[in-house]
Amino acid sequence: MRQIEDKLGYTFCDETLLETAFTHSSYANEKHTFSNERLEFLGDSILGMVTATHLFSRFPNQPEGFLTKTRAELVCEHSLWAIADKLDFGHHLLLGHGEDNTGGRQRHSILADCVEAVIAAMYLDGGLMPAQSFIEKHVLSKLDSTIDDLSSDYKTDLQEYIQQKPGRVLHYNLIGEEGPDHNKVFFCAALLDGKETGRGEGRTKKEAEQNAAKNALEVLKEKKSGRI
Repeated sequence: MRQIEDKLGYTFCDETLLETAFTHSSYANEKHTFSNERLEFLGDSILGMVTATHLFSRFPNQPEGFLTKTRAELVCEHSLWAIADKLDFGHHLLLGHGEDNTGGRQRHSILADCVEAVIAAMYLDGGLMPAQSFIEKHVLSKLDSTIDDLSSDYKTDLQEYIQQKPGRVLHYNLIGEEGPDHNKVFFCAALLDGKETGRGEGRTKKEAEQNAAKNALEVLKEKKSGRI
């Protein structure tokens, strides 16, 4: 527990809260103890509230749609998994034997849930301030880069670019995937009039399609300029 507290920068008065936050249901079922599921439920709400409050204050002129989309991206499973991975939460998880043997320590959903449970544990132990500090440091610090990513909608940009010549057909194909279920990499191709124009990869199919669109857009612009 001391190693985890050092990573969090917070010392618990009630360490059982922290231990519960790292207790997966598979371990709880084997040992007949409490899992982190209730803490996860509470942490999800705290995370959403702190993030929404920050966005509401930071962007007074942005519409609800922008705030909702930005919050969703900041607190999505992949974002929370990245936090857990950075802090090496997987090393400290209490897992049942079956879950442990099938890669549970790297499973995105389990690690993301653990982050939410830790937020709740900090809140219950020390009030909103430590939980909010954790969220600001590890979640809201990614706000600017998240907004940049959201504004870079290469699929829309590519669609608008090819519409300069009516009748052209664009679609995306999933051409491959690698890795275990908890850590897959997807590969997609952008096809223009049935011909592959760009490729991309990503941790999700959506990300792979965006990168394929980005690559295709670069290729088309280079062809137009005569560089290729």
